[in-house]
Amino acid sequence: MGRHVMEAMGMCRVVIEDGKVIEVTAPEVSYCPLFYRHRGLESIDIDAVRKNIEFRIADFGMCTPDRVMSMDYFLSFGISEITAMAVEMGELDCGVLVCDGTGTVVVDRPDMVQGIGGRISGIVETSPIPEVIAAVGEDHVLDPESAAIDQVEGVALAQRLGYKRIAVTVALEKDALAIRERFGPDPLIFAVHTSGRTLSEAETFFDVADIVTACASRTIREVGRRRALLQVGSGVPVYAASERGQRLMLLRLEQIGKSPTTGEEDPPHPLL
Repeated sequence: MGRHVMEAMGMCRVVIEDGKVIEVTAPEVSYCPLFYRHRGLESIDIDAVRKNIEFRIADFGMCTPDRVMSMDYFLSFGISEITAMAVEMGELDCGVLVCDGTGTVVVDRPDMVQGIGGRISGIVETSPIPEVIAAVGEDHVLDPESAAIDQVEGVALAQRLGYKRIAVTVALEKDALAIRERFGPDPLIFAVHTSGRTLSEAETFFDVADIVTACASRTIREVGRRRALLQVGSGVPVYAASERGQRLMLLRLEQIGKSPTTGEEDPPHPLL
């Protein structure tokens, strides 16, 4: 089952080896409204993180051969929900995502988009798991031998597979810039796991991405208040940074019958 490293809830490092949690560092964020709302966590500490990751391993086989790959919508308004909806409605052909056990993958099934993106934290490193690779389809995995994570090359793979309307998740502004430089304006870029970004990095995301999640980022919120075309959510906002991003967010709002919300009534703390 190999070694898997992720940036998990509360901005901490979690290492999983052979289905066991072997390392959890101290979280930098002590409260998140999403984990409070969905898991009842009033405070995030090492023990809470460990229990949550162990729950994910037991519940849907994260980082194991028993990984469950499909799921219904979980949050009303997250990146995986927007992507899954857009694929389901024919607005997108596929999403370039990162999955435990595969690394960078190209996914064109809405239930699998949600099953991957709606269940994991920020994957930093992962190892190939043959059963998970087979579930996705080996030809849709960037590097089945190493489970490499490279979102820029993931877009290239999606194009080789014949997809035209491609969305890609990125956690680093340099990857967003590289995608724009190499592929031009066509791929939709969704910025995720943005906590701890500098002001310059936050500005870059709004320069080149289409949708930006705030996570626990102080600077994303600062830039989003000035530059976003649309904000949805008050605790952990999602921002439209382009007209294409705005269109998808409005479609999702229409689908779930909600209106945009503004402000920060219940943000994570501290913001980083």
